[in-house]
Amino acid sequence: MGPAERAPAERPGYDRIVRGDARRTLDRLAPDSVHLAITSPPYNLKIPYRGYSDDLPRSAYLDWLAGVWRSLYRVLVPGGRFVLNVAPTSIKDFQPIHHDLSRGLRELGYIMRTEIIWYKQTMGRRTAWGSWRSPSNPHIVPSWEYVLVFSKGQWNLVGDRAAIDIGAREFERFSDGFWKIPPERRRHGHPAPFPEELVERLVKFYSYRGNVVLDMFGGTGTVPAVARRLGRHYLYIDSSDEYCRQAFDRVAHVTPPADAPIPSPAWGFDGGRRPPASPSGAAAVQ
Repeated sequence: MGPAERAPAERPGYDRIVRGDARRTLDRLAPDSVHLAITSPPYNLKIPYRGYSDDLPRSAYLDWLAGVWRSLYRVLVPGGRFVLNVAPTSIKDFQPIHHDLSRGLRELGYIMRTEIIWYKQTMGRRTAWGSWRSPSNPHIVPSWEYVLVFSKGQWNLVGDRAAIDIGAREFERFSDGFWKIPPERRRHGHPAPFPEELVERLVKFYSYRGNVVLDMFGGTGTVPAVARRLGRHYLYIDSSDEYCRQAFDRVAHVTPPADAPIPSPAWGFDGGRRPPASPSGAAAVQ
């Protein structure tokens, strides 16, 4: 079959695991269809992600991410939220990537709502002191990460009050922007997985039950797993076969609320290679 005879690429829907490129997949989603996106991008520090080369020139890296954020903006609903988790990138050669990304997102039209400090409580493993007990060249060790929150076009997200599932005490606790949450210890072969508690807070604070929650750099599937458990629809995108398989099985074993039946995941692909064979035997959805 020649190039002109090939079938058109799949248009992905939701409640599925998509193995493919983040921007290409976003570009085929319906506009105004995602209520909340939560992700942590590759940091361009030669971190050994599977399925991605984390060593672009800095300008190319920022341009690449800007293209992904532009594609995401189109698919967010009015008032849809984008939550971006970014860590300080160095001690000796500090790179303020959180400033670069927040500035770029605002230039694309996103409203910056706030920044949350995720305190990871990792100081017990500290080894990099710099000049010990001397002002010569002491190091500040980042025991925190930034959780930057944006929205599309407006501050409010329209939804049904009956679909709110955050309690009063949770709301009070989550609205304090200093979140003490230990990092995820079960890495599943990924260098930087989300802890479920972090994602659960974001999902309950920034979305209604029945909303669509997206992670375009999905890793081991924490975002879709938590979204399904909390009665949200989900879409996961990643370029790694291995991460996709792990995420599929993880999400498939999650039980959604009985009164909010969210489907088990289906496979999707970005129009290139087929998705990996599912250990659970599920077929790809075309």
